[in-house]
Amino acid sequence: MKCPYCGELEDRVVDSRLSQDGEAIRRRRECLRCSRRFTTYERIGESLPLVIKKDGTREPYDRQKVVAGLRRACVKRPIDAKRIEGIADEVERVLQERGETEVPSTLIGEIVLEKLRSLDDVAYVRFASVYRHFGSIDQFLEELSRLQAKKK
Repeated sequence: MKCPYCGELEDRVVDSRLSQDGEAIRRRRECLRCSRRFTTYERIGESLPLVIKKDGTREPYDRQKVVAGLRRACVKRPIDAKRIEGIADEVERVLQERGETEVPSTLIGEIVLEKLRSLDDVAYVRFASVYRHFGSIDQFLEELSRLQAKKK
């Protein structure tokens, strides 16, 4: 495993344990060159579909894009990193259960929105505003009205 600090390829595993409901192994590693420690996660290499973007191009599913979007939506909200990772896990689980080789990016966005809707209203609206390209205050108000109607 390449050290994120100095780039060395040699390290030693300091600690290993199951994490995320047994679906991954968390390993603490120590670089043999700079002696800094870092954490890696090992999970089964499941085949995830290609993502069909809005412009028609295809690219491999990238978990980090989902996590980055969730983090941006959850900034300064009472949502911990573990819950964000959990939502990313749920997105992957849905994609795997579908068993398709290609999925539209809109499907991923809708899954994330569904998960955020039940988690945090502010994070939901933030994600929706970027995902749905809100261009005016009226679009925000429409989304807030729909959200409020579903809460009742």
